[in-house]
Amino acid sequence: MSQNSGIMVAGLGNPGREYVQTRHNIGFIILDALATRACLGFKNTRFQAQCAKGVFHQHRIVLLKPQSYMNRSGFPVQKLSSYYKIQLSDIIVVHDDLDLPFGRIRVAHNRGHGGHNGIRSIIDAFGSKGFNRVRVGVGRPHGESGAVGHVLGKFVPGEMKQLEEVVAAGVDACVAIIENGVTSAMNLINRG
Repeated sequence: MSQNSGIMVAGLGNPGREYVQTRHNIGFIILDALATRACLGFKNTRFQAQCAKGVFHQHRIVLLKPQSYMNRSGFPVQKLSSYYKIQLSDIIVVHDDLDLPFGRIRVAHNRGHGGHNGIRSIIDAFGSKGFNRVRVGVGRPHGESGAVGHVLGKFVPGEMKQLEEVVAAGVDACVAIIENGVTSAMNLINRG
Protein backbone atom coordinates (compact mmCIF):
# COMPACT_ATOMS: atom_id res chain seq x y z
CA MET A 1 0.00 0.00 0.00
CA SER A 2 1.44 3.35 -0.95
CA GLN A 3 1.80 6.08 1.65
CA ASN A 4 -0.69 8.96 1.87
CA SER A 5 -3.03 7.81 -0.91
CA GLY A 6 -6.27 6.19 0.05
CA ILE A 7 -7.16 2.52 -0.07
CA MET A 8 -10.28 1.21 -1.79
CA VAL A 9 -11.92 -2.07 -0.85
CA ALA A 10 -14.53 -3.18 -3.40
CA GLY A 11 -16.81 -6.09 -2.56
CA LEU A 12 -18.46 -7.70 -5.58
CA GLY A 13 -22.06 -8.85 -5.76
CA ASN A 14 -25.40 -8.20 -7.43
CA PRO A 15 -27.93 -5.61 -6.25
CA GLY A 16 -31.50 -6.62 -5.45
CA ARG A 17 -33.29 -8.67 -2.82
CA GLU A 18 -33.23 -11.87 -4.88
CA TYR A 19 -29.42 -11.98 -4.62
CA VAL A 20 -29.15 -11.46 -0.85
CA GLN A 21 -27.41 -14.42 0.87
CA THR A 22 -26.23 -15.95 -2.42
CA ARG A 23 -22.68 -17.23 -2.88
CA HIS A 24 -22.01 -14.63 -5.62
CA ASN A 25 -22.69 -11.87 -3.06
CA ILE A 26 -20.05 -12.91 -0.52
CA GLY A 27 -18.11 -9.74 -1.45
CA PHE A 28 -21.07 -7.56 -0.39
CA ILE A 29 -21.48 -9.54 2.84
CA ILE A 30 -17.80 -9.13 3.77
CA LEU A 31 -17.88 -5.40 2.88
CA ASP A 32 -20.87 -4.90 5.19
CA ALA A 33 -18.92 -6.59 7.99
CA LEU A 34 -15.80 -4.50 7.24
CA ALA A 35 -17.91 -1.30 7.31
CA THR A 36 -19.32 -2.35 10.69
CA ARG A 37 -15.80 -2.98 12.04
CA ALA A 38 -14.66 0.43 10.72
CA CYS A 39 -17.86 2.17 12.02
CA LEU A 40 -18.75 3.40 8.51
CA GLY A 41 -22.10 3.57 6.71
CA PHE A 42 -22.85 3.17 3.00
CA LYS A 43 -24.47 5.85 0.84
CA ASN A 44 -25.51 5.72 -2.81
CA THR A 45 -23.27 7.53 -5.32
CA ARG A 46 -23.74 8.74 -8.87
CA PHE A 47 -21.29 6.08 -10.06
CA GLN A 48 -23.61 3.04 -9.74
CA ALA A 49 -22.21 2.11 -6.36
CA GLN A 50 -22.79 2.30 -2.64
CA CYS A 51 -19.82 3.89 -0.93
CA ALA A 52 -18.56 4.39 2.64
CA LYS A 53 -15.49 6.42 3.46
CA GLY A 54 -13.47 7.37 6.51
CA VAL A 55 -10.24 6.57 8.33
CA PHE A 56 -9.41 3.01 9.40
CA HIS A 57 -6.06 1.86 10.87
CA GLN A 58 -4.56 5.28 10.05
CA HIS A 59 -5.45 4.99 6.35
CA ARG A 60 -8.00 6.93 4.33
CA ILE A 61 -10.36 4.19 3.20
CA VAL A 62 -13.15 3.95 0.63
CA LEU A 63 -15.46 0.93 0.78
CA LEU A 64 -17.40 0.23 -2.40
CA LYS A 65 -20.26 -2.07 -3.38
CA PRO A 66 -20.94 -1.78 -7.14
CA GLN A 67 -24.68 -1.68 -7.94
CA SER A 68 -24.13 -2.29 -11.65
CA TYR A 69 -24.44 -6.11 -11.58
CA MET A 70 -21.42 -8.38 -11.38
CA ASN A 71 -20.37 -8.39 -15.03
CA ARG A 72 -20.24 -4.57 -15.09
CA SER A 73 -18.30 -4.08 -11.83
CA GLY A 74 -15.39 -2.39 -13.60
CA PHE A 75 -17.19 0.89 -14.33
CA PRO A 76 -17.94 1.95 -10.72
CA VAL A 77 -14.60 0.65 -9.40
CA GLN A 78 -12.63 2.55 -12.04
CA LYS A 79 -14.73 5.74 -11.78
CA LEU A 80 -14.60 5.94 -7.98
CA SER A 81 -10.89 5.11 -7.77
CA SER A 82 -10.27 7.95 -10.23
CA TYR A 83 -12.59 10.30 -8.30
CA TYR A 84 -10.84 9.57 -4.99
CA LYS A 85 -7.37 9.44 -6.64
CA ILE A 86 -6.67 5.90 -5.48
CA GLN A 87 -3.94 3.99 -7.30
CA LEU A 88 -4.65 0.58 -8.81
CA SER A 89 -2.12 -1.06 -6.45
CA ASP A 90 -4.16 0.31 -3.50
CA ILE A 91 -7.40 -1.39 -4.57
CA ILE A 92 -8.56 -4.59 -2.87
CA VAL A 93 -11.37 -6.55 -4.56
CA VAL A 94 -13.29 -9.12 -2.49
CA HIS A 95 -15.10 -11.79 -4.50
CA ASP A 96 -16.40 -15.36 -4.61
CA ASP A 97 -14.17 -18.04 -6.11
CA LEU A 98 -15.34 -21.40 -7.47
CA ASP A 99 -11.79 -22.77 -7.53
CA LEU A 100 -11.45 -22.70 -3.73
CA PRO A 101 -13.36 -24.94 -1.32
CA PHE A 102 -16.13 -23.23 0.63
CA GLY A 103 -14.72 -20.89 3.25
CA ARG A 104 -11.08 -20.91 2.16
CA ILE A 105 -9.59 -17.42 1.82
CA ARG A 106 -6.68 -16.54 -0.43
CA VAL A 107 -4.99 -13.18 -1.05
CA ALA A 108 -3.75 -12.53 -4.58
CA HIS A 109 -2.14 -9.72 -6.56
CA ASN A 110 -1.80 -9.14 -10.32
CA ARG A 111 -3.70 -12.32 -11.20
CA GLY A 112 -5.93 -13.17 -14.20
CA HIS A 113 -9.73 -13.27 -13.96
CA GLY A 114 -10.00 -17.09 -13.86
CA GLY A 115 -13.41 -16.90 -15.57
CA HIS A 116 -14.90 -14.53 -12.97
CA ASN A 117 -16.96 -11.95 -14.88
CA GLY A 118 -16.71 -9.26 -12.19
CA ILE A 119 -12.91 -9.52 -12.13
CA ARG A 120 -12.81 -9.61 -15.95
CA SER A 121 -14.84 -6.36 -16.02
CA ILE A 122 -12.42 -4.65 -13.58
CA ILE A 123 -9.35 -5.79 -15.57
CA ASP A 124 -11.00 -4.49 -18.77
CA ALA A 125 -11.90 -1.14 -17.14
CA PHE A 126 -8.33 -0.50 -15.97
CA GLY A 127 -6.49 -2.29 -18.78
CA SER A 128 -4.49 -4.00 -16.01
CA LYS A 129 -4.76 -6.73 -13.40
CA GLY A 130 -2.41 -4.95 -10.97
CA PHE A 131 -4.88 -4.80 -8.07
CA ASN A 132 -5.18 -6.92 -4.93
CA ARG A 133 -7.81 -9.57 -4.35
CA VAL A 134 -9.35 -11.43 -1.47
CA ARG A 135 -10.66 -14.66 -3.03
CA VAL A 136 -13.39 -16.30 -0.96
CA GLY A 137 -14.04 -19.95 -1.73
CA VAL A 138 -17.60 -20.99 -2.53
CA GLY A 139 -16.64 -24.43 -3.89
CA ARG A 140 -17.78 -26.09 -7.09
CA PRO A 141 -21.30 -27.42 -7.57
CA HIS A 142 -21.97 -31.12 -6.94
CA GLY A 143 -23.73 -33.26 -9.53
CA GLU A 144 -25.62 -31.67 -12.40
CA SER A 145 -25.89 -28.15 -11.00
CA GLY A 146 -24.04 -25.67 -13.24
CA ALA A 147 -21.62 -22.98 -12.07
CA VAL A 148 -24.11 -20.14 -12.66
CA GLY A 149 -26.86 -21.83 -10.63
CA HIS A 150 -24.32 -22.58 -7.91
CA VAL A 151 -22.99 -19.04 -7.45
CA LEU A 152 -26.46 -17.51 -7.72
CA GLY A 153 -27.82 -20.08 -5.26
CA LYS A 154 -28.40 -19.38 -1.58
CA PHE A 155 -26.03 -20.73 1.06
CA VAL A 156 -27.12 -24.18 2.23
CA PRO A 157 -27.60 -24.80 6.00
CA GLY A 158 -24.09 -26.28 6.46
CA GLU A 159 -22.57 -23.19 4.81
CA MET A 160 -24.78 -20.85 6.85
CA LYS A 161 -23.34 -22.36 10.03
CA GLN A 162 -19.82 -21.43 8.89
CA LEU A 163 -20.70 -18.12 7.25
CA GLU A 164 -19.98 -15.84 10.21
CA GLU A 165 -16.50 -17.36 10.57
CA VAL A 166 -15.83 -17.08 6.81
CA VAL A 167 -16.94 -13.43 6.74
CA ALA A 168 -14.70 -12.61 9.75
CA ALA A 169 -11.75 -14.29 7.97
CA GLY A 170 -12.47 -12.25 4.82
CA VAL A 171 -12.50 -9.03 6.84
CA ASP A 172 -9.25 -10.07 8.56
CA ALA A 173 -7.64 -10.63 5.13
CA CYS A 174 -8.65 -7.11 4.03
CA VAL A 175 -7.27 -5.64 7.27
CA ALA A 176 -4.00 -7.58 6.82
CA ILE A 177 -3.54 -6.01 3.36
CA ILE A 178 -4.45 -2.52 4.63
CA GLU A 179 -2.09 -2.72 7.62
CA ASN A 180 0.93 -4.55 6.19
CA GLY A 181 0.63 -4.70 2.40
CA VAL A 182 -0.29 -7.52 0.04
CA THR A 183 2.97 -9.53 0.24
CA SER A 184 2.80 -9.76 4.02
CA ALA A 185 -0.94 -10.57 3.84
CA MET A 186 -0.29 -13.38 1.32
CA ASN A 187 2.37 -14.86 3.61
CA LEU A 188 -0.03 -14.70 6.56
CA ILE A 189 -3.35 -15.72 4.97
CA ASN A 190 -2.29 -18.17 2.25
CA ARG A 191 -0.44 -20.52 4.62
CA GLY A 192 -3.59 -22.25 5.89
